[in-house]
Amino acid sequence: MKIENIKTLGDLKKTGYQSKSIKDELRENLIKKIKNKETTFEGVHGYENTVIPELERAILSRHNINLLGLRGQAKTRLARLMLNLLDEYIPYVEGSEINDDPLQPISRFAVELIKEKGDHTPISWLPRHERFAEKLATPDVTVADIIGDVDPIKAANLKLSYADDRVIHYGMIPRANRCIFVINELPDLQARIQVALFNILQEGDIQIRGFKLRLPLDMQFVFTANPEDYTNRGSIVTPLKDRIGSQILTHYPVNIETARLITEQEAKLVENQKHTVLVPDLARDLLEQIVFEARENDFIDAKSGVSARLSITALENLLSTAERRALISGDKITMLRLSDFVGIIPSITGKVELVYEGEQEGAAVVAYNLIGDAVKTLFNEFFPKIEKLKRQEDVGPYDDIVSWFFNQKDGFELLDDLRDKEYRNLLDSIAPLDNLLGKYQPNVSKPDSYFVKEFVLWALVEYKQLSKQRFTEGIQFKDPYGSFISGI
Repeated sequence: MKIENIKTLGDLKKTGYQSKSIKDELRENLIKKIKNKETTFEGVHGYENTVIPELERAILSRHNINLLGLRGQAKTRLARLMLNLLDEYIPYVEGSEINDDPLQPISRFAVELIKEKGDHTPISWLPRHERFAEKLATPDVTVADIIGDVDPIKAANLKLSYADDRVIHYGMIPRANRCIFVINELPDLQARIQVALFNILQEGDIQIRGFKLRLPLDMQFVFTANPEDYTNRGSIVTPLKDRIGSQILTHYPVNIETARLITEQEAKLVENQKHTVLVPDLARDLLEQIVFEARENDFIDAKSGVSARLSITALENLLSTAERRALISGDKITMLRLSDFVGIIPSITGKVELVYEGEQEGAAVVAYNLIGDAVKTLFNEFFPKIEKLKRQEDVGPYDDIVSWFFNQKDGFELLDDLRDKEYRNLLDSIAPLDNLLGKYQPNVSKPDSYFVKEFVLWALVEYKQLSKQRFTEGIQFKDPYGSFISGI
């Protein structure tokens, strides 16, 4: 029988429907997915062998869950994806504020309605997507918000005394009965509010304003939190932590490939940008490496973390930088340049917490230096290592490039808004760069080669072989000692 034809309690009983708790529902549907070799948490990358197995074990154990990790580690996304493990529809008593199960009603409204109408009690169907409630824990959250309180207006309208439980206005948690309920940033919830959750987690019931009221709620709780040593505003009280079945630690991507996958999946790019701006693979790797460098940088607070949102917004900014340049120069299609990375600095400065020394250095300077650090790290994967000390008679692979710059008395300038043709001609004028790429990166495509050429120049700056100066309209590269020797 189709669910649209099941409109009364009697119809439901005829189908042989059996009630089950939400935790059993999640468990049974997870077992089916595992047996059928289906992906349980679609679109989450890098957790296949760490977080997801632990999360699946917690669901199989029917535990309430705390996801503990730094910002931007997909904690809320994991909680929302648990929706896919629920049944497509569940029946509830029509008109019930707390989604009463028709076969196991718990509210006074539902119990009295079923007692009055019996098998003719009207029922409705609650779809999967409506069985999710989420609350961001903030210091102003009250017990009335999440549990409930006496409603004086309801008491007046129904002409009931405050001693009658029908005057109760249910809070968010009772209204999310038979649903997944997520509390984000749990440590930010005041300790006295956390205490109000004790009974719900352990015994499954709620107490409102001293009423002799027991509502055995059927809930799947998921909490998210930052590590307590980072969250100065509060912590999870120990008895509450004790009542949470599984605490699962999340983490950042461990390699560039996974980080790239996440960034490309999450970045909101305009379709026109994808066709206008060509992005070399090296540029995508460099973008992720910047985030990895930020997580290790001494000027950035490691306890705060560096969110995956940094690389997502940085990619959006990066393509917009190249797109804007193409619009100004009149190019219909443009290749991303390394100098375009200057455009991601606003994405970095707003997403990192600096320590005192970093504040002294300045957020923009720290962000700019991260780009250089990332270039330096990746350089050795593509070209021979630059030795800090070498004998004077030794010939290095970069000597010809350095000599070329030594002979450029006025330096070499790459302006930000150069047309693609002018940009390519300038880089092609450095003949030793072609020789270097021909020897060590012979398979790089012609369009990508220009990004790699500029990449080599930036790397030589990081290794003190060249100097680089940023000015209003672009970048100037020079031999670091040429001007000193020539007296200019």
